[in-house]
Amino acid sequence: MTKEETMLEKRLIELSKTAYHRDIVTFSDFLNLNELHILHSIPKNLLSSQYETFGGYEYAERQIAAFLPGALYYAVTYPIQVLRISPVHAKYAEELTHRDYLGAILNLGIERSRVGDLAIQDGSCLVFCGDKIADFMAEQLTRVRHTVVMAEKLELEDFSYKPELQELSGTAASIRLDSVLAIGFPMSRSKLTGYIEGGKVYVNGRLITSNGYHLKENDIISVRGMGRIIYGGILSETRKGRYFVRIYKY
Repeated sequence: MTKEETMLEKRLIELSKTAYHRDIVTFSDFLNLNELHILHSIPKNLLSSQYETFGGYEYAERQIAAFLPGALYYAVTYPIQVLRISPVHAKYAEELTHRDYLGAILNLGIERSRVGDLAIQDGSCLVFCGDKIADFMAEQLTRVRHTVVMAEKLELEDFSYKPELQELSGTAASIRLDSVLAIGFPMSRSKLTGYIEGGKVYVNGRLITSNGYHLKENDIISVRGMGRIIYGGILSETRKGRYFVRIYKY
């Protein structure tokens, strides 16, 4: 691991110890896929408490880890706030992308670890962020590129978001990672192998570098730089022993 990754591992272990010894719930910042993999790879004997992760909605890629003392293993209120960033004058707004919104947020001096997923929806952008920076962001984020915008705080308890999923189906020789990925991302087997062995594919936040990794229904597969799919399971088996499977693509 790099120096930064080793420091993160130590920080997560320390958060787990604090949760156990002080009998409180402790939280990490938002963790990206690689950081989630580091968390999941920490030997259980080094963690003093159980943990769970959440990013503000089901299927979130960037998530906060909550370390839970045994006596408090129940539903946790995460320190997450949702902002809806919208153009003030939609008629004159530019076509803004995920990169545009993220760039404007980071230009405020906000660290990336304080911000979770961004989701473009109906001409606006939903931003999942730490609750301590929500007011600052809502006040200071007034422009994205040349478009004047406004921010509206949404209550997470009353908020519901589910990304639009495209349902796809196809046949696979087996329920191996590379076979299912080929349905969601049509490309040569050698290129898919390069992504997997090159450390760009995660299943449920864990780095997977084996083409033959066997998937389970509802596994979330993230390919860095390409997107995510959900393995929906086997629909039927063909006479030649192949599987007709369903996936959902973000």
